[in-house]
Amino acid sequence: MANNKRGPEPGSQKAKHGGQAVREKYGPEFYSKIGKKGGETVKEKRGPQFYAEIGKKGGESTKRQQGSEFYSRIGKKGGEHGRAASEKE
Repeated sequence: MANNKRGPEPGSQKAKHGGQAVREKYGPEFYSKIGKKGGETVKEKRGPQFYAEIGKKGGESTKRQQGSEFYSRIGKKGGEHGRAASEKE
């Protein structure tokens, strides 16, 4: 399968350099701005329910790959971080 796209091969050194050049030229605010714009466009086209659906699919996939014990572990870690933060106050 031939790569018919313009520019360097994805993942190559030239592609990485191009991404760095764009980051230096526009800064992190640029990526935040275009990400927000893209998210708003998706929300307009598909509705907010779309995000619930993809979240559910992602959660199911993670559960299949990691097992339900994974959620127990990360829940405990989150609880420890929350407890530590509240003890500082």
